[in-house]
Amino acid sequence: MKRALTALLACAVALPALAQNASADWDLAQDQRKNLLVAYARFDNGVSIGTRCADGGFEAVISGLPPAGRASTRPLRIAFGDDDLSDSRWGVATDDTIAISELPAPFARELRAGGRLRILVPNGAPDGRNLLYDLTLPASSSSIDQTLTACGRPLVDPRDAELEALEEDGVPRNLAWAVRPRPNFPSTRYARGFAVATCVSNPDGSLRDCTIESEHPRDGRFGQAALAAVRRARLQNLADPGAPLPVTRVLYKTHFLMEGYQTREDVERQRESRRLQREERAARRAESE
Repeated sequence: MKRALTALLACAVALPALAQNASADWDLAQDQRKNLLVAYARFDNGVSIGTRCADGGFEAVISGLPPAGRASTRPLRIAFGDDDLSDSRWGVATDDTIAISELPAPFARELRAGGRLRILVPNGAPDGRNLLYDLTLPASSSSIDQTLTACGRPLVDPRDAELEALEEDGVPRNLAWAVRPRPNFPSTRYARGFAVATCVSNPDGSLRDCTIESEHPRDGRFGQAALAAVRRARLQNLADPGAPLPVTRVLYKTHFLMEGYQTREDVERQRESRRLQREERAARRAESE
């Protein structure tokens, strides 16, 4: 137990055992020297869920999942209560049995109420069938709140609904990237990583108030690289070309990979990104003629 807790404080992924208990708050661990605070719950089936504030960065993780292999992302279908399962995509940690939320604060805010949580892992069973975890979460009246507050994240945020309404490319319906973010690989010791940023659009299509929502590894500088890229990007109004844009939230996700580490999924994603960039350049040239 002590060994597992030490690992938790080091990387927020190895969680001490906790049988399902709907009456108890989540366990809380703190390492003041590392400016680290973690709320966590572990279940008898080996799945663990944790939220943490580490030196100002907020994370939510699910561990104990089937290995994801070399994939940089993995699909999970999530449902709270009796809601229908909803598709979501999660980052893969350096330990590929751990999934990292791309939007950890909204996920943590839903965890606070406790109750039923279903997690479906496509093709996660040994025979290739889908694997479903049906958990009963402890309600958290304090522990998760403390991790959110420590990182300056609100306990209730109406903007969560805005993020849920965004299209797959992270922008609202009738808006599109006029200049897509193009991040540079940061100076780092990691071969791969990811970052998610949100911004607010200006009427002229530029972006402001950009914030790192999540990044992994935390010390990989991937968040700063994503912020630098998204601040150079611009949006356009598809519904009314040339008209001012509405002031709204947009989201940008990016995965970083050194040459030679790509999976087939990564290659397809990069090919699609290059196709979109070609189309956007062609559209800008056509507008200027």
